[in-house]
Amino acid sequence: MEDTFPDLGSLSDKELKELIDSLTEEENEISYKRRVLHGKIDILRAELVNRLRQKREQGDSLISGDDVEQLTKILAGKAVHPEDEPA
Repeated sequence: MEDTFPDLGSLSDKELKELIDSLTEEENEISYKRRVLHGKIDILRAELVNRLRQKREQGDSLISGDDVEQLTKILAGKAVHPEDEPA
């Protein structure tokens, strides 16, 4: 799919219908992928919640020293944005 939008006035009715069908198909594919990703995210979050629940039940600390240090940096405005971190 091209990134530029065509000159609509130069398209025939058939070309307009084909473009609509093509974009509708692309939207359906993207929507499906989005739903799959949301499902995966939900599963991962549920797993994390279960792990945190187990840690709490075992008396383990839910927050590490690294978590506190990162929060301190964020609150002080000194945190490095993930995009800015070196690879």
